[in-house]
Amino acid sequence: MRDISRASLDARRIGGRAFMKIAMLDPSLFTWPYDISLCLAQIRHGHDVTLLARKPFSPPDAALAQHLDPHFYKLVEGDWAEKLPHKVFLTLKGLSHIGSMIRLVARLEREKPDVIHFQWTPLPVVDRRFLNRLRRIAPIVLTVHDSAPFNENPSSRVQQLGSTSIMREFDRVIVHTAKAKARILEYGVEPSRVAQIAHGMLEEVAPPSGKPQPPRAEGDVVLLLFGRLKPYKGIDVMIRAVAALPPALRGRVRVRIVGKPHMPVEPLQALAAELGIADRVDFEFRFIDDAEVGDLLRAADIQMFPYFEIDASGVLMAVLGVGRPIIASDIGLFREMLDDGVHGRLVPPGDVAALSAAIAELVADDAGRAEAGRQVAALRDSIPSWEDIAAQTTALYEDAIAQRR
Repeated sequence: MRDISRASLDARRIGGRAFMKIAMLDPSLFTWPYDISLCLAQIRHGHDVTLLARKPFSPPDAALAQHLDPHFYKLVEGDWAEKLPHKVFLTLKGLSHIGSMIRLVARLEREKPDVIHFQWTPLPVVDRRFLNRLRRIAPIVLTVHDSAPFNENPSSRVQQLGSTSIMREFDRVIVHTAKAKARILEYGVEPSRVAQIAHGMLEEVAPPSGKPQPPRAEGDVVLLLFGRLKPYKGIDVMIRAVAALPPALRGRVRVRIVGKPHMPVEPLQALAAELGIADRVDFEFRFIDDAEVGDLLRAADIQMFPYFEIDASGVLMAVLGVGRPIIASDIGLFREMLDDGVHGRLVPPGDVAALSAAIAELVADDAGRAEAGRQVAALRDSIPSWEDIAAQTTALYEDAIAQRR
């Protein structure tokens, strides 16, 4: 992949125009912060971007609002739908997805974008049936955020069907890590179609709100696991690791597990009670608005990522700027970006003893935590800007368009 500067990009004309018409798709807004950052950078480059998705949980950035179209899942909009039995909700959402894709093809045939960029294919067995018609309109591009689709935790078995083979149907495929690139090549994606483009820093976290934070005792060390709560994130492993700490250190640890659940949470609460640490673990099962994220991250002393599986992590890209040490599994972007013993600790996924030892080391060493936090904050300077990422993405689009001519 060639790189191009913003100046050279502005000077180029594509199809007789100084911009591209981009249809960006993330039907379920699985990577909403990433979508916002990439789309806004592309808009600043002069491109005409429409993000086709579901209705967002919170109002979008004013600069993006006019470019966001809640095209998907109108059948299941509203709080009433999420109160349905899970299987009923998924069935209705699947039917709505099919209808949304039918309308999408008709719409894009009218609007004729220069490129169609999928951030996700939420229902691959359905989505692939529309790709040939979409390819007749424009090149189709896929960003593979999880090279092990849905981090091996789909909402249903149907969602898993065709989730790797569909990657071979796209004109270009973007990944964020070397591990992901190697894995999708194993799936049979042609090497010439694959480009590794970095995941950028997510938006600056909101400044301190001044709102009171949960009380903490003198000397407490707060461990935070934040984001969508799913089985692959190893929450049970973290609970067991905290329970295995020596009593003196365990008494200093306060665990916060915060986010909207996408898994049964009662077993996690029962596990904390069974292991005798229910009083040291705070569960907050709710959606966290962007305005709260800054306070949440700053209130933590250690950021926790005990994941079983991951390529890139949007949460990781959000926490770098707050300068807190990180304990993470030695996989994916964690392995490629973080240095064990410098930015915190990397441990084998699923290894309770190793995770417990890493927690004990950082909890006991106040100066070590502070230094690791400074090293984490310094990582920001090594992350490509969204302007660079948008330029690389545009270059990929140009290559795909040129190949069609």
